[in-house]
Amino acid sequence: MSDVAIRSELDDDGILLLTIDVPGQSMNVITPEVSRDLAAAIERLRSDETVVGAVLTSGKKSGFMAGADLKGMGALFGGADGGANEGSKMKRLFDAVFSLNKLLRDLETCGKPVAAAVNGLALGGGLEFILACHHRVIADNPKITLGLPEVLVGLFPGAGGTQRLPRLMGVQPALMYLLQGTNMSPQEAKGFGVVQEVVPADEVVAKAKAWVKANPKGGVQPWDQKGFKFPGGVGGFNPAFAQTFVAGTAVTAKTTNRNMNAPIAILSAVYEGSQLPMDTAIRVESKYFAKVVADPQAGNMIRSLFVSKQAAEKGARRPKGVAPQPTQKIGMLGAGLMGAGIAMVSARAGMEVVLLDRELAAAEKGKQYTADRLAKRKMDPAKAEEILARIHPTTDYADLKGCDLIIEAVFESREIKADVTKATEAVVGPDTIFGSNTSTLPITGLAKAWSKPENFIGVHFFSPVEKMPLVEIIVGKETGPAAIAKALDYVAAIKKTPIVVNDSRGFYTSRCFGTYVQEGLALLGEGTNPALIENVGRHMGMPVGPLAVNDEVGLDLSYKVGQQTKADLGDAYKPGPADAVITTMHELGRQGRKNGKGFYVYPDDGGKKYLWPELVATVAGGLADEQPSAEAVKERLLYRQLVECARCFAEGVLETPEDGDLGAIFGWGFMPFSGGPFSHMDTVGLANVVAILDRLTETHGERFAPPQMLRDMAEAGVRFYDKARAKAA
Repeated sequence: MSDVAIRSELDDDGILLLTIDVPGQSMNVITPEVSRDLAAAIERLRSDETVVGAVLTSGKKSGFMAGADLKGMGALFGGADGGANEGSKMKRLFDAVFSLNKLLRDLETCGKPVAAAVNGLALGGGLEFILACHHRVIADNPKITLGLPEVLVGLFPGAGGTQRLPRLMGVQPALMYLLQGTNMSPQEAKGFGVVQEVVPADEVVAKAKAWVKANPKGGVQPWDQKGFKFPGGVGGFNPAFAQTFVAGTAVTAKTTNRNMNAPIAILSAVYEGSQLPMDTAIRVESKYFAKVVADPQAGNMIRSLFVSKQAAEKGARRPKGVAPQPTQKIGMLGAGLMGAGIAMVSARAGMEVVLLDRELAAAEKGKQYTADRLAKRKMDPAKAEEILARIHPTTDYADLKGCDLIIEAVFESREIKADVTKATEAVVGPDTIFGSNTSTLPITGLAKAWSKPENFIGVHFFSPVEKMPLVEIIVGKETGPAAIAKALDYVAAIKKTPIVVNDSRGFYTSRCFGTYVQEGLALLGEGTNPALIENVGRHMGMPVGPLAVNDEVGLDLSYKVGQQTKADLGDAYKPGPADAVITTMHELGRQGRKNGKGFYVYPDDGGKKYLWPELVATVAGGLADEQPSAEAVKERLLYRQLVECARCFAEGVLETPEDGDLGAIFGWGFMPFSGGPFSHMDTVGLANVVAILDRLTETHGERFAPPQMLRDMAEAGVRFYDKARAKAA
């Protein structure tokens, strides 16, 4: 197979058509071959007098270009270690990241006009490629998006994006796109001056060629012309410019809690670069880009949020040799919040849904859930009606006949679940795959109600189903490969990200997330100021504080789960410091947001919630005389989660750190900037993790005790991802 990534074709007018078509890729990405071929094309533009200009386009139907090949950039990440050779490492890293920046600068200064003919999405480096062209023509297609989303995976544009975008649209609007990673439509891009023409798709190349032909001296960018001024102005003496960075820095600090490197680097690169000539500005950008890449944060985020996520969605954990098992008709048992959400995403994916509940009014309400949300999204009425027509509310189990997948989401009671399981099997037979949406009850025990346990599996969704991206697939002791494949194919069809874990109480996500809440309650029970607990939880990078999230889940549910666990384990149950707090709140009838009173008070008039003033006095007898530091609170909230994640790995609940990191980030919002708990432990160093856990165990008890496997790994100098690579090999 040819390794040509950019085809060159010179027409009779002397216009060189450069068609990017990376071999072996469904979407164009920036590879070494792309850089090589572009460098050759630039040299030809400079030296060949028969060439009057060029048009850059894509040969892929999938789009123009999706940016850099992040999988191929792995060697760059974590490129400096702070040791004696850091200076030389950073220089090599800078040279590596500056090479593409310099290449695109060579393109825009080649002396001849270059136009971009954009026939599909252009994201990240793809957009940076077209920004380096002198004229940009884009297809009039609402599905096309342009953007610089690198910040979402811990990076920022490193090929001139932080310099060219502000010079085209102004600093303030450019920062909105750079810091949020949002995309723009062709019309928005034209309005901002990012592109110059929006034309029918079949005319983009012709229009781009026409511009080159009409502008033989158009090969100079506006910022390389004398007298160029930024839209809106720049400079320390420009009030609007100064205010943009005062406000931008404050907003960025608030939204990221200064936990992420990339947004701060973006602000610095734009601020400094916008006051310098372009040749210097792109070097400033590459300096900050190299600093971001050198920190482990970027590599961890890219691995988890991009590489591992894509692999999971493409079936990395799907059993080999099992034929595809598409779901045509799903039986949804339970039409409550979870069941209604699952019904909606299934119907939107084209599946027929039998939505069953004990009362028809409840089943109809479950269907109305979809109607309300589709209306809120202002979906085309005909399309919405088509989706709603696929949902069939019922109370009759006989209506489940013909379903090829059953998902159960009834009350979290083993007895109730067993009853609906048996009633379902009587209609559909044991060869149908049955999935339980339980969040805590072990799958192996629930499977006893299905005569073929190899066809029983856990399919754990998160609320609200339509928004939460993760589905946790739980494999019972007798679950077979066909059930795993069926569940994963279903998750792929509804466009969610799956992880696969083995059975245990609470599985992985509920078990480990629960420790964050429980440690918050333990701190509260010791008399720690609840505002301190909540603020530290949010500032460390969790979505909300542990008390707030418990209110959202429901304190009554926490109490019931605790009582069920106590009953199941009997004498083996070990009470924790959170138990007394939950029991007290339960006895007071404080259930959380659902009844307007929990750890917080929820005003009847819809006003802002606030911490219950009597909370500490009620559950701890008052504030402790000596309050812990914010760092001590953070350490406990963080390491209580980390040790439970490590235990799940040691016990075989988790088989890969990739599943662990994905499940933590997308399941309970664990510190996305860390790359997940296993990436975080690898980065901190397992010897350091064990030392901290030993200290916390001595001070706060056995719940912090590290598993022996973690000690062994720390002693051997082995990391979690080292074990994963060794297993894969």
